[in-house]
Amino acid sequence: MTDKVWRIGVAGLGTVGTGLLKFIAERPDFAPAGGRVAVSGVSARSRSRPRPVDISNLAWFDDPVALANSPDVDLFVELIGGSDGPAKAAVEAALRAGKPVVTANKALIAEHGAELAATAEETGAHLLFEAAVMGGTPAVKMLREAMVGDEIKSVAGILNGTCNYILTEMEATGRSFADVLAEAQRLGYAEADPTMDVGGFDAAHKISILAALAFGCAPNFAAAEIEGIEQVDLLDIRMAKDLGYRIKLVASADRSEDGVLVRVHPSLAPLNHPLAQAGGALNALFIEGTRIGRIFLQGPGAGSGPTAAAVAADIADVMANARRPVFQGPAKALAPFTPVDPAKSMGRAYLRFLVKDEPGVIAAVSETLAEAGVSIESFLQKPVENADGVPIVLTTHAVAESVLKAAIDRIAGLPAVIDRPRLLRIARI
Repeated sequence: MTDKVWRIGVAGLGTVGTGLLKFIAERPDFAPAGGRVAVSGVSARSRSRPRPVDISNLAWFDDPVALANSPDVDLFVELIGGSDGPAKAAVEAALRAGKPVVTANKALIAEHGAELAATAEETGAHLLFEAAVMGGTPAVKMLREAMVGDEIKSVAGILNGTCNYILTEMEATGRSFADVLAEAQRLGYAEADPTMDVGGFDAAHKISILAALAFGCAPNFAAAEIEGIEQVDLLDIRMAKDLGYRIKLVASADRSEDGVLVRVHPSLAPLNHPLAQAGGALNALFIEGTRIGRIFLQGPGAGSGPTAAAVAADIADVMANARRPVFQGPAKALAPFTPVDPAKSMGRAYLRFLVKDEPGVIAAVSETLAEAGVSIESFLQKPVENADGVPIVLTTHAVAESVLKAAIDRIAGLPAVIDRPRLLRIARI
């Protein structure tokens, strides 16, 4: 045990930053290894902005880099966000100075994690980021610590609470994507510019980090295949439910002999599956290993309290000098994973066609799919009031994505097909 006082510099005083300050004020001696934590300086965009905590007695830094370099800071906490700019510059400054860094910045780690890990390794500094993925639910620690004795085959789950909330509300209330998104923005679940969330990029940052930890490689965000939920229609939510599924934004990383496939897509999960039952803003994750089998984690993926708790857990690890490689191995030996061509991946799919109400349409669609080598698993035709045509929905047996997309292109050219066919994946979970 030690009575050392760790002086913490906190850059970023939004929801998580103020939550962390409140936590430290209430429990400065939270670390099991002993010692105390004291916030010695803070930095944010605005000094005068109203906040739920009093910062008047803390040293203020307009520049987070100056805070990182301050001789009064022993450990630097970065909660600014963004893959570049002040966040990256400040983290680099702290690491170069040999100071431990704790961050909740998934974009920074997903896009620059390998080079930051190399800097941390050179100077002997800690670089920890539990709060970057699933908020207070310990997904990072599970992969970096608890499962190092296993060989991970896949990770998959719901990693963005905003999208999960929107899809849950669309199903429950029958409102459109635009209406529910506007409500999510009013409630603070979604940003004024929601592109990072609803476009799938936030989830892609997180699954890129988990893939690096799971497979012992460097993060490779650029190789992720990303599709958001902007085009998910109420019709698809209803038709999927009639078929026994619920639409979720699923982020997945699968390893095979050919490499690693990382993707984020709106996907169908069976109604009785744990992912389908994770509603609201919850996050949920499956990890599958060759020895342990499948592990399921579920919990809050954001919020002041849960995310601040994850940051505090990393601070406690630094105070205990708990050391592990940032990404399961020496940083200089890490290489980005080899991406698998998504067109070669095999999987089941949901297809929805809007067609003219005339004889022979179903036969034409079925024949076109058969000629392309796509086998139909189930079929549903359900007239919808005030629709321009008749929706036809079917699910397929496993098929190569390249074959499926070629078939969709052919069907889109049929005279009776009104709109571009809608493709959703059926989650492989």
